[in-house]
Amino acid sequence: MLTLPMPMVTALILGLLAVEARLRRRPPLFSALLAVCAFQGVVVSLGQYYLVPGFARVQPVTATAVPVLAWVTFRVTAIGPLPWRLGAVHLAVPGFTAFCAVFAPVALDAAVSGAFLAYGGAILALLVRGGADALPLMRLENGERPDFVWRAIAAALILSGISDGLIAVAAAAGALWLKGWIFGLFSTLSLLCIGVLVLSRSLVGDAEPDAGPAAAAPAEGAAADEAADRALVARLADLMETERLYLDPALTLARLARRLRVPAKALSGAINRITGENVSRFVNGHRVRHACACLAAGESVTAAMLDSGFNTRSNFNREFQRVTGCAPSLWPAAGAPAGD
Repeated sequence: MLTLPMPMVTALILGLLAVEARLRRRPPLFSALLAVCAFQGVVVSLGQYYLVPGFARVQPVTATAVPVLAWVTFRVTAIGPLPWRLGAVHLAVPGFTAFCAVFAPVALDAAVSGAFLAYGGAILALLVRGGADALPLMRLENGERPDFVWRAIAAALILSGISDGLIAVAAAAGALWLKGWIFGLFSTLSLLCIGVLVLSRSLVGDAEPDAGPAAAAPAEGAAADEAADRALVARLADLMETERLYLDPALTLARLARRLRVPAKALSGAINRITGENVSRFVNGHRVRHACACLAAGESVTAAMLDSGFNTRSNFNREFQRVTGCAPSLWPAAGAPAGD
């Protein structure tokens, strides 16, 4: 009876997910990342389990393509365009790994482990340093979920990097028989985790940004000036009320910043300092208040949710509870039928 190793089963699952991502018309980088993860599962299976000549030497090189592409996907889809020169620099990582495979095999494990740890750490550091508004291209309707998903992806990369350290410990302890188990388990879990997470709906971002003038740099000292912050938040509130931008489910921090002609970081900082909230909560507050008005007018909970710029019931319920202190179905003026 033919049995498939775990990495090969993972590769088949990730291959199907890559096809599904294209059918969902997700950004090409997501499909590319899934395809690379699937290919790595095939390479691991052929090299480690079926012992096909050559694949064991190729495996470290293809492995380092995973964290590189994960970082590029994160940078482009969540933060902003990546200059092509900077993107090209990251291609040096698989290139250096290939160099080690041929000329310095003793450094190979460190190169692979270092790539996973470095890129996973870089994603995590940017999220921690940037706070709740570190992802300007993510839809505000999703709240903090994109941040959580990308943290999980970063953790999967770091976990994969740690596996090489565990293999070294096993070798030092004379338990080389554990190498295959450690490698197979960690590679399978990390690849599958990354593949599943990148399909999360919360990672859908600003696919069609508004056309408009580039963000202007703030005047010196303006970011720290309370009067300037209040003026900027007042401008945003006026824009939200007059154009009702919050009704757009695809609204992002980047779009708001472009409309106000200020850097996203400046707008995020002003909202945080003046209101004590992040941009997502600020915008979702407007959406919830609009939903309350819809409910008072007799709309069902589902209709009020969709009319207020929310796409998912879970996000709507969570934000409604946060703002009003009760569930949408319990809102005093709600005319929603039972079970809606």
